[in-house]
Amino acid sequence: MKREFSAGGLVRKGNLWLIRRPTPNPEYRGNLGWSWPKGWVDEGENLEEAALREVREEGGVEAKVIKKLRTLKIFFRDKGELVMKFITYFVMEYESDAPEGFGEETAEIKWVTKEEVMQLLTHKNERELLESVDGWIRGAV
Repeated sequence: MKREFSAGGLVRKGNLWLIRRPTPNPEYRGNLGWSWPKGWVDEGENLEEAALREVREEGGVEAKVIKKLRTLKIFFRDKGELVMKFITYFVMEYESDAPEGFGEETAEIKWVTKEEVMQLLTHKNERELLESVDGWIRGAV
């Protein structure tokens, strides 16, 4: 079984920030709906650095880490091979828009309320992760 490691962020600026990926090319095997930004941890990066980079690259947002959340573990098949993927998320606070804007991996970004997020998020485990930080959403970090 192959193992993969990703990191990402739940970013707040009053409302919460989500991304939507474009219709993929045949090489892309990830989430097509609305989600938190996340991506692979590059060699030499720690989880926090990877999460901040993904937030900047996928959504054009500079943010600061507030705290680490639990790591999600998912299983899927890629070209017939079973993959166990660990995704570590961080609660983040918006600081500024990145000068380069969002990257080509993203079709759309959106600032939304918690209620809208719960309707838009594609995966149940991401909605559950949001519920675990409810106080932060209301401003109590």
